[in-house]
Amino acid sequence: MAAHLDTVFAALADPTRRAILAMLLEDDMAVTDVAEPFQMSLTAISKHLGILADAGLISREKRGRVIWCKLEPDALRNASVWMQGFGQFEAVDLDAFERFLADELAEDDAEGHSTKE
Repeated sequence: MAAHLDTVFAALADPTRRAILAMLLEDDMAVTDVAEPFQMSLTAISKHLGILADAGLISREKRGRVIWCKLEPDALRNASVWMQGFGQFEAVDLDAFERFLADELAEDDAEGHSTKE
């Protein structure tokens, strides 16, 4: 379980990947649609998506010629259980997580930072 937690937290550590997760909270998206707001290559976005998929945070499905990405909300369950062991954290509330991601992205935009590389 420790290795899986490392993978999840490492995936969440990157602001681009957090932005992608925030986008996928809205709906499933094609890889090209995920890549659109970022100023990086499709290859770079695919690497980010691979890391998220390896962590179990998203799944990818090929439909025809298009690869679709879907958020896997239960993927944070083990991380939530681990954090609860410290007694000061409550279970991950995905609605609160969505608000957190939205706030983080808004702060980055307000400070002139960008999730673009």
